[in-house]
Amino acid sequence: MPREFNRSDRVADAVQRSLANHIRAEVNDPRLGMVNINSVSVVRDLSMAKVYVTIVGAQSDAEAEASVVILNKAANFLRTLVSKDLTMRVTPKLQFFYDATAIRGQELSKLIDRAVAEDKSHHADSASGGGSNSDSNSDGES
Repeated sequence: MPREFNRSDRVADAVQRSLANHIRAEVNDPRLGMVNINSVSVVRDLSMAKVYVTIVGAQSDAEAEASVVILNKAANFLRTLVSKDLTMRVTPKLQFFYDATAIRGQELSKLIDRAVAEDKSHHADSASGGGSNSDSNSDGES
């Protein structure tokens, strides 16, 4: 019977949970905001983990990239902490990347909501304007 997840997926999940706890509790850099770990992907030989993060409250991509630089400088420290949580022979090397998909998704959602609201207002205007014209036409014909 095949397993539902392969080992690299299970390791990625464990690394993500461990990093979430250790970044919050152990990394005390005031320049680093609140970090959301979106996903972790571990290569098949478990030697490297790519960690995709979003920085909550970052006003620009430059601020978020600066936070990613801070995380990459703390990667070896975080790897040591993660290795204490995991019972593995070798802990994957950590590499952090800024993931703007969540931010982009929020922007697209706002654009869609705005377009739907404008569309509803146009339909409401045409329905009220068109309805009064059709009523006056029917009244005039009768």
